[in-house]
Amino acid sequence: MNSDLQRTPLNEQLKIIPENPGVYRYFDFKGKLLYIGKAKNLKKRVSSYFSKSKGHSYRISTMVSQVAEIKFTVVNSEKEALILENNLIKEFQPKYNILLKDGKTYPYICIKRERFPRVFPTRTRIKDGSEYFGPFTSVPTMKAFLELVRQNYYIRTCNFNLSQSNIEAGKFKVCLEYQIGNCLGPCEGKQKEEDYNQDIDAIQKILKGQLRPLLDQLHREMRLEAQNLNFEKAERLRVKIERISAYKRRNTITSDSLTNLEILTVDRLNDLAILNHFKVVNGSIISTHTFEFRAKHSETDEELLEATLKKLLQDSQDFGSEILTNIPFQLEHEEIEFQIKVPQRGEKKKLVDLSLKNCRTLLEEKVWKQNFRRDPAEAITDQLQKDLGMEVLPRHIECFDNSNIQGEYPVASMVVFKNAKPSKKDYRHFKIKTVVGPDDFASMEEIVYRRYKRLLDEKLPLPDLIVIDGGKGQLNSAAKSLRSLDLIGKITIIGIAKKLEEIYKLNDPFPLHLDKRSTSLKLIQQLRNEAHRFAITFHRDLRSKNTFKSKLTSIDGVGEGTRKKLLRHFRSVKKIKEANLEELSSVVGNSRAKAIIEAKERGLF
Repeated sequence: MNSDLQRTPLNEQLKIIPENPGVYRYFDFKGKLLYIGKAKNLKKRVSSYFSKSKGHSYRISTMVSQVAEIKFTVVNSEKEALILENNLIKEFQPKYNILLKDGKTYPYICIKRERFPRVFPTRTRIKDGSEYFGPFTSVPTMKAFLELVRQNYYIRTCNFNLSQSNIEAGKFKVCLEYQIGNCLGPCEGKQKEEDYNQDIDAIQKILKGQLRPLLDQLHREMRLEAQNLNFEKAERLRVKIERISAYKRRNTITSDSLTNLEILTVDRLNDLAILNHFKVVNGSIISTHTFEFRAKHSETDEELLEATLKKLLQDSQDFGSEILTNIPFQLEHEEIEFQIKVPQRGEKKKLVDLSLKNCRTLLEEKVWKQNFRRDPAEAITDQLQKDLGMEVLPRHIECFDNSNIQGEYPVASMVVFKNAKPSKKDYRHFKIKTVVGPDDFASMEEIVYRRYKRLLDEKLPLPDLIVIDGGKGQLNSAAKSLRSLDLIGKITIIGIAKKLEEIYKLNDPFPLHLDKRSTSLKLIQQLRNEAHRFAITFHRDLRSKNTFKSKLTSIDGVGEGTRKKLLRHFRSVKKIKEANLEELSSVVGNSRAKAIIEAKERGLF
């Protein structure tokens, strides 16, 4: 059944939606398709979108605000709805659906649905009833498996139609593969279909990771042949066991007791997300796949995981009921009950960590390639512009920090980054002149005013972005100076609070939380840390010089002129302290040198 609810108010449209499984579609006022979804109960699912008490993500809230028309299609079961939803999303690619892109085109191993099935690699899956295993992220691993099959089982490589009538009619002749012993000639009826299918069953077990039952069976057959004195056949079975055991050792990554698990993890950097899927059977990863996604509507990790799981369910013939992940999420499905877990320790946690490592590796590869195609600094500043909502690219950034100890020697620093890199020749120190006592807010107001008053007076270029080391209070103090210089709105200014790494913007009561791994936050942190380092260094030097000055000039016969001579000659306080009587005498004379040595021995400086 298909129904269109045209241009009637949404509350009236919701009343006549049935409580059946089906697919729903949302359209805007212009008739543009916004979203496609499936439900086991259309009425409950669609109504939940328009419930005020329902907490939706930013993406869903934005989409719901645009909905003007609802269309739906009723089907027999949720499984049918899942298939229809997937097909419609692929065909129409609505704006607010999460569209996953395969990270790479990996090969599969196909067991063809036919008499005397062939086993071969392919990158294309055809829905003809054939079995596909994979995808294999490592082509050498896939080739090693096919070599194992070739060495141990007699599988044909020809593509003849080996129907019973064709074989009986003698339409085919054995080829070279038969002559060299790689095939037993089913094309001429020299091998029974039952015997051939036993080899296919063994290959399927290996591909599914069911190696232990297969090895146990081969061990029994080997012992039986040895007891019957068929030593050649027993030896062939022994070699086969060794080869399969070697394959098992190479591909087992954890305990054999972990079986029928699905691992699904997500990791992201800026707007790029990578999702990785492992299928684990008997301790072996028998298939793996990655997806990449570019966020457009603030999609959450939970939404990405749910969308990926739907796609995997659509594509998979054998999907496990236990799913391990790094982010908890939910998926309601009528016919399959899933256990979705976030393991905290043990072998399952190692599997999730391994999957996350794959996500991170591919994520770094994608970001590296993206930055390689253009200037890395441009990529970083471009992302910062997006995250802060700036109108211009922040190529020139200045960051301020204060430093004092209980109000003594109050100083401040300003560091400058150009094109996301430090421009040290533009760094500046400030001695606080108008503030008495430990008042960081007033100090910040003073130095920001002095800095930009000078730039305006000298008609020098202003920065694109100002970063203040501090929260709302420090930011508002700096903004007072900009306001008095009529620079508010002409330069973007933000503050960064140390504890939670919150970003504060003017006239915004709520702080901005950037992704801890984002290049934007890392650049802001680098600015803040560099300004702090520069301020502390200046404060320490100033305090040291003033301490030395007061102690040195307190010695009888040593005044300001002597202190300056010593600093000019020795260049540092440390070298003055290390100088002997002869070295000091050559600079300030014997009597003053003796007084300084005596004061040093008494620990006066």
